[in-house]
Parts: sequence; structure tokens; C-alpha cells
Amino acid sequence: MTPPAILVLDEGTTSTRAMLFAADGSLLGTEQRELTQHYPQPGWVEHDAAEIWERTLACAQAMVETAGGAQAVAAIGITNQRETVVAWDAGTGEPLSRAIVWQDRRTEPFCRQLRDAGHEALVREKTGLLLDPYFSGTKMRWMLDNDEAVRGAADAGTLRFGTVESWLVFKLTAGAAHITDASNASRTMLYSLETGDWDEELLALLGVPRAALPQVVDCAGQLATASVLGSGIPICGMAGDQQAATIGQACLSPGETKATYGTGAFVLTNKGGEVPMSRHRLLGTVLCQLDGTRTYALEGSVFVAGSLVQWLRDSLGLIASAKETEALARSVDDSGGVVIVPALSGLGAPHWLADARASITGLSFATGKAQIVRAALEAMAHQTQDLRTAFAADGADWALLKVDGGMIANDWLAQDIADITGLQVERPGFVETTALGAAMLAAVGAGLHATLGDAASAMIGDRQVFSPAMDDAVRSARIENWDAALAKL
Repeated sequence: MTPPAILVLDEGTTSTRAMLFAADGSLLGTEQRELTQHYPQPGWVEHDAAEIWERTLACAQAMVETAGGAQAVAAIGITNQRETVVAWDAGTGEPLSRAIVWQDRRTEPFCRQLRDAGHEALVREKTGLLLDPYFSGTKMRWMLDNDEAVRGAADAGTLRFGTVESWLVFKLTAGAAHITDASNASRTMLYSLETGDWDEELLALLGVPRAALPQVVDCAGQLATASVLGSGIPICGMAGDQQAATIGQACLSPGETKATYGTGAFVLTNKGGEVPMSRHRLLGTVLCQLDGTRTYALEGSVFVAGSLVQWLRDSLGLIASAKETEALARSVDDSGGVVIVPALSGLGAPHWLADARASITGLSFATGKAQIVRAALEAMAHQTQDLRTAFAADGADWALLKVDGGMIANDWLAQDIADITGLQVERPGFVETTALGAAMLAAVGAGLHATLGDAASAMIGDRQVFSPAMDDAVRSARIENWDAALAKL
């Protein structure tokens, strides 16, 4: 008899994927569809929630068929782009508006109003977050204030808000479950890290009705049952993408740190049972919740990473594919003094400059495509080093950095991060650790492995190590040029 498979739904910003794993972590199949990006105004980013569901369902059905039918799938794990908000009607099961994506900056005026009124200290104390458009709560408020369909559903009592995993569970269960896991809930600005539930004071501050919000549940267990994929398949694992990647990198003990380089770049350090409170504008978040017990993390979020390469490709036409960047970076000795600060949707941690705009400095007639592409990659290492400095100031310096995400398949980039941070950088052989982390959670939730430690031992393979090798004078000059470019924003 074939061992049962684990179906993972990996909901990214630019695509949706279904991936099929065995209990030993081997990948049995994958199906992917791109998602349409909508940019109605500068700073606005939207998705079609119906498209997310339809394309996810198609991918899931393909992987169920690969597995040999629903009866061959032991569990479903879901991981998702966090902070993106979907509003739908409980009666019709249909979206009420486009989803507002995590990158969207439209609520900055409201955030500024709350900051000016002195509310940021309360938000930080309760949630571990900053008052920034990045998080879900102000997006919900904007929908209520600006979308008649959302407001009407709220008045009628049929409004449902959720992040992407919540939306997918609702659809997978044909409307039977409206839930979110604790890791995603902790990104809304409405959830108390201390109590582990929605906070009435924050709900009142942002004007979000509790009745529209999902129930907060564990990240692993018998969470719900997907009824639309044939015979019911239990949904046994859920986590936001960065938390899932942290688990997929086996950062299961306090102090262990991972960095994911996808659309954005995100660094998380496991803080165990200690509720994190940063003094250097990092974020406190739930890493995972098992059997009602929460493990926390300290997080630094960079808004633009792989999306900078996508911009070079799609908007500037400098490259035809992301794979070209490594060869171009290696083709020149340095960036020729070019520095790119990729604040295309504001600047994230530890700066948190919502209104910042990207800059390219140091251009000359000697500048060519290779120098610009190399500078774009160099920006990833510099943003990582800025985060390391902030983590260290919060007493959470990194001894080792585990890296993953689509960008990090680039050997030159992995080495540059090691050189600029001065740390050993470990890259797993299987870089899609976000999906692997969701598979690990689902495996534990389904009883295929007893603990996350057991799942890590069984499912995570070999790693490659990159050690720092850059001359100190070159490193210092790079950092000095980066700091000078930041100071001009």
C-alpha cells in the first residue's frame, strides 16, 4: 500500500501552488498558477480573491489526482502570503471586493492619524506590531469605510474578513469553517500576543466588528475538513508563510534564525515562550501555536526583495529572467559605485518609512546593465545586515543564518549575504521551506509524526554552507556607500 501523502497549498503573492509531499519530506508533485497583480493607483496592490480560489482549486485537484485520489491524501497543510485581507459574504460565499495585498500602502493616512493620536504604544504593547499599512487591521477598516458592499454586509451581519488561508478554508469546507491560525492572526493588529485572541480594545480602536473575524485555532491538529476535493480530507496544518519557513528550516529552539528571500525578505528568530518586545522597531509575532501553547518570534520584514528583480525584468526590461542575474553579477568586479535602495513600496524594518521611494545612486556613463543588476542583488545583503544590527541591539544577535526562498538559489547572492553579514549562511538542498514547513505542521496534526522535532529529523535534507570571504576594507566601503544612499531618502 502506498504511504499517505500530504497536500500543501502554498499561497504566494505572485502565484499559487499545490505541492504533494511524502511523510519523509520528498516532493511527489507540484502544480502552479500565476496570480494577477492589480495596481489601481500608486501604492495600491490588489488581488482577485475569486481568482485565488479558482486557481488554487485547480492546482489542488491536479495534485489529488497525482496522489491517486482523495483517499490517498492524509492531510492538507496551508501556508499563505500574510496580511492580505479578503472580504466575503457568508451567504453567497463570494468576495465582496478585491483583496488588499500586504504590500498595499493606502492606509498610511489612517496609520498616521492613529500615531499622531498617541495610539502606537498601545498597539505595540498588545500586538508586537507597529502602526503601519502593512498589517491587516487598517485594511479591514478601509474596506468598511470605502466599499459599499463590505459595509452593507457588515450591517446585515454576513460580512466575513480573513487572510488568505481563512478564505481558502472557508471555500474548501463549502462554508462550514471560518478559522485562522494563531500565526496569521498575530499579523492583523487586532490580536493580543498575551491572551492569544482578538482584543476588544484594538477592535474598537480600528472599528472592526468581531463578528466578521474568524475563530483563532492552533497551527496543527484536526482543524477542519475539506469537502470539495472528493472524500473529506482533514486540514491539519496552517501557518503564515514566514512562520512556515521558520519551521521548515528547523528553527525550533530559541535563538535559531532564518531569512526568506521571496517577493519580500523576512528574518525570524525563535524566542520560545517569551513574548517579544523590540526596542529597535522589529516585530513580535506568533511563530506557532500547538495544543494552545504559543511559541513566539522576533521578526524583521523587508518589503522588496525578489520583486525588485521582477521590476528589473518587467518594467525596465533589463533582464529576460531572474536566472540571468547571477551571471550578470559575476561578470563585473563590483557595482561601479551604483547603489539601489529598493523602497518601491516604502521601506520596512528597521526603518519603517512608509512614504520612502526607491533610489538608484552612483550612476555614470560607465554604468551598464550588469552594474545595475549587481547593485540590486547587493541591496539584499545590505537590508539583511541592517536587520542583523537591529536584532543584535534587541539582544537577539544571530550566530548562524539559515536562508531559503526562490532568490537564494542564486549562489552569488548567498555568498554576498555571508560576506556582508560576516556570518556562515546555510542553504537547504530543498529551498522551498515554506511549503515544507506547512507539510511538517500537517504531518504532526495528522499524527504522521509525533512532534515538529521528529518531523524535522525525517523531512529535512542536507544543507550547503557559505562562509564569509570578503576583504574587510571592501565590506566596510560597501556598507558606507549603502548608509550614504539611505541617508538621502
